[in-house]
Order: sequence, then C-alpha cells, then structure tokens
Amino acid sequence: MRLTRTKAAVAGLGLALSLVACGDAGDDESAGVDVEVQEDAGSEFDDGTRMKELADSGEVIIGVKFDQPGIGFKGATDDMPVGFDPELGKVLAASLGIAPEDITWTETISDNREPFLQSGEVDLVLASYSITDERRAVVGQAGPYYVTGQQLLVASDSDIDSLDDVKGTEVCSVTGSTSLENIEAEGATPRGFDTYSECVDQVLSGAVDAMTTDGAILLGYAAEHPDELKVVVEPFSEERYGVGYSLDHPEMCQWIVDTLTAAQEDGTWEEAFAATLGASGVETPEPPAMDECPAA
Repeated sequence: MRLTRTKAAVAGLGLALSLVACGDAGDDESAGVDVEVQEDAGSEFDDGTRMKELADSGEVIIGVKFDQPGIGFKGATDDMPVGFDPELGKVLAASLGIAPEDITWTETISDNREPFLQSGEVDLVLASYSITDERRAVVGQAGPYYVTGQQLLVASDSDIDSLDDVKGTEVCSVTGSTSLENIEAEGATPRGFDTYSECVDQVLSGAVDAMTTDGAILLGYAAEHPDELKVVVEPFSEERYGVGYSLDHPEMCQWIVDTLTAAQEDGTWEEAFAATLGASGVETPEPPAMDECPAA
C-alpha cells in the first residue's frame, strides 16, 4: 500500500523559493519561502492516512516558537511567524496542497510540545525540537533536518568564557528543554522559564549569569542586542532538530522525511536556511542525513 509519495514525486512539487520580506524580528528584516502549492494533493496519498485527511481538509496546524529570532519569531503585529522552522513548515504544508495563508500557526513552547501532539492540539511541531530517545517514546520525531550545538549567552562584560566558568553560577533556559539538564551536569545552577525571551531578559538585567540553548538561537538574540550580549564557548552538545508528529499517525514519518529530503536536494533547504538563520551570520551547513523511520 502506498503510504506516501516517493522522493521523486515529492521533488516534482516544483517548490519555487524566492526571497520575500514577510515580517521582522526586532529590527532585522526576515525573508521567507515562496512555495508552489501542490494541486490535487489528496490524490497522492492513500485513504486512511493522516496526510490525505489534512490534504482533503485544506488545513493544517503547526506548532512553532514565536520568540526565537532566526528559528521561529512572530511579532505582535505580524500575520505569521518567520524563521527556519516556519519556512520548512510551509514546505511540508505545500506538499499537502495547503498554502501558507491556510496554515494555522500555534505558539508552542518547549514544555508543551509533547502534550500538544498527544492531544491533537497541533498536527506538526517544528520548534527547535531536539530529538531524544525519551521524546521518541511518546511522540514521533522525523529528522534531523538541522544539527546545532549548545552554547552560552552572557553579558558583553561577563568574565564567563569557558564551561569551567559556569560552575556555581546561575544559568537559565526554558523548562522542558535538554539544555537545562546539560548545563546542570557542568556544575551550574539551572533556572527554567516558560520562554526564551524571559530568559534573555534575565541575562540583560543581571538576574542570572548566563543563558544556554542552541547556538543558532543565541546568535539571534545577540544580534538583537549587539552592545549588551555575546555568545561564548564552543558547542558542548549535539542538538538534532526533528519534526514532531503524533504516534497515532506513524505514516507521517516517511512523508516528512521524503518531503524534506527533496527540499535538501533541490536547494530549497539551503536557500531557506540562508534567508533565516544565515541572516544572523551562521554559515549555511550541509543538510544532515535523516534517520530511517521506525517500522510501521
């Protein structure tokens, strides 16, 4: 039985990417992906699959971060979020025949990603969602579509410039993230907050000594406050971003992998990265090979 299209068929979507202004994160202009939506997408999927249900409905709900410049950001007056994760969300939606304006974007913080997927609050999560065995025990995670590493964000006049310097200090990140566990193992006192923006505010005010999460996220915040913040230390973890989906719909994994692999092969992934994360000075890497999907 055909659960998903083949990679060749996905590539045949003809995703056209152009750089268009679609919002801002702070004072920085952000560019987005202009996708060509697949016509009659429902006919490409087998009856009973979640992909066909979504394609036939013409609607999809995607959970993303709203407070991570370069990754996922939505200003108070913006119509939709911008960043690498939303751009890949558009690519996935387009393969279902769903245009960007028909996507429902739901703010998804680190602590509610699994509950949102399990309850059906969202169909997909693209929210700097590091793949772990623990998470894969309760939800599906297809990928990785991006690999980064954990670093530190500190005040520009901070004396912290190595991991040894965090011992005995207070370091914040978001509740439910792997970053807090990793920094506690380095001897720091972890402090969790609901959102990254709250954590950044704590560093700016001097209430905590440092913030820690993936380096790409931290660079976005440092770019917003170049005179007040800086990113330090070499990456000390490997964070493999995956797309979250419900284990009630295991067939979604291969569709996600095939669609994003096609985007890697036709240059869409590279251009989307350069237009979002690349704008903060991160060099565009080679896209990672994705894991095989679990046997259905």
